Amino acid sequence: MRFGNSVLECVPDALLAVAVLAGVWLVWTVVRYVRADRGTRVSMRQAVRVRWGWVRLARMAGLTVTDKTPGLLAQITAQKDGPAPAPRVLTPKIKVKPDRFGVIVRARTLPQVGVEEYQKSARFLADAWRCTRVSVLPDGPGRVVIRGVRSDPLTTPTTHRPSGLPPMDLTRWELGIDEYAAKACVSLANVPGVTVAGVPGAGKTSGVNKFVCDFAPSPSVQIAGADGKVSRASEGDYADLVKRMFAFCGDDLDEANALFKRLVELRKRRSATIRDVLGVKNMWHVGPSPEWPLTVLIIDEAHTYFREYKGSDPATKRLAALTAENARLVEDLVKKGRSVGILVILISQKTTGDAIPTFIRDVCPIGLSFAQKTVEAAVAALGDDIRNWPDASPVTLQDPAYVGVAVMAMQGRPGYTRIRTPYVSDADAARVAEATSHLTAEPDLCLDALLASPGRTTAPLPSLAK
Repeated sequence: MRFGNSVLECVPDALLAVAVLAGVWLVWTVVRYVRADRGTRVSMRQAVRVRWGWVRLARMAGLTVTDKTPGLLAQITAQKDGPAPAPRVLTPKIKVKPDRFGVIVRARTLPQVGVEEYQKSARFLADAWRCTRVSVLPDGPGRVVIRGVRSDPLTTPTTHRPSGLPPMDLTRWELGIDEYAAKACVSLANVPGVTVAGVPGAGKTSGVNKFVCDFAPSPSVQIAGADGKVSRASEGDYADLVKRMFAFCGDDLDEANALFKRLVELRKRRSATIRDVLGVKNMWHVGPSPEWPLTVLIIDEAHTYFREYKGSDPATKRLAALTAENARLVEDLVKKGRSVGILVILISQKTTGDAIPTFIRDVCPIGLSFAQKTVEAAVAALGDDIRNWPDASPVTLQDPAYVGVAVMAMQGRPGYTRIRTPYVSDADAARVAEATSHLTAEPDLCLDALLASPGRTTAPLPSLAK
């Protein structure tokens, strides 16, 4: 009797604790809702509908399983001569998280309800959740992640304000977000070259500007530039970034030739000394460092330096010899620079063989293409397989709403992925270049200092990739 009275006396306290916790949760939810932007508020309401309607929707979409084996409680309470327990309908458990573009749903799998079943039901889920598109990907053993986007991330312009801080990982290039608003990144480790194609004004230079602004704060990255559409840096897109470049040239073929020769000489010296200095055959085993920086050569309007000149007069023959040698020098960098930390980024409107020689283009493992006018240009930029993915073709990106959207074959993903690259303002680019200009160093001089250091040993340098 006393025990029963004690329990009754605790009931008001328990109810009060539950009420307080519910009140705190409600206040926190309201605060989150008020502080969220407009798109996130809509997604928060959408997330509530997804949770409340999931059991019914899962049954209609065939994402449930009927379990005819009675549970433990049913077995204990079942009468010997009574009717058999009714089968149970099992529904996968879900967790829903809203964001600016839609919802992220993490769900469990069940016997006979795996990743393939979720993928087959994706179009039904998109209609029920009022989403533009829905993707389903594995999320570890026994789990899937369902991404539903209400508004199209590809047609929603985004901006990027560089933090001015060194990147946490020098092997990671964050390009932007894909068509499901997930971060799109590629690994630069062991990558010798990148090609970037697209019609004028499609977003090529802005995408490269973001690369420079993100990596400029690191002393373990040094950048050189060649812009084939200007005579001086002040005339072109790199006027604000040239302060962070250890070398730059315009459309003068002699200057470009001298720059390419200088980098090839650096490649040769690094190849000859890497095992003695770093203790490894591949720089990426220890990562870039201020003493041995990742050296990036950006060649914009690359066709300027490689075009074939035809003619028998001395001037034309000289230009033809220069462009042929330029192609040979850049080929050396792309084919032999990977292990010593040299990366070449080639930018051109079309990456056809007459713009970038195929013996250079086809060695570059990463290719991006912004909007293109012809299927042939898309094939040159992305490979012949793009013909099998017409919905992802850059030919479909000619609408002004897709300025800044690129297509690429992502590492580890089937097919092709469309990516919204953010816009970096000229003011932010100038700010970062000015603030990081003191980090600019010539890689060949860094190698001289490293080789001349009295305490140099053959022990590997500590990794400074992070």
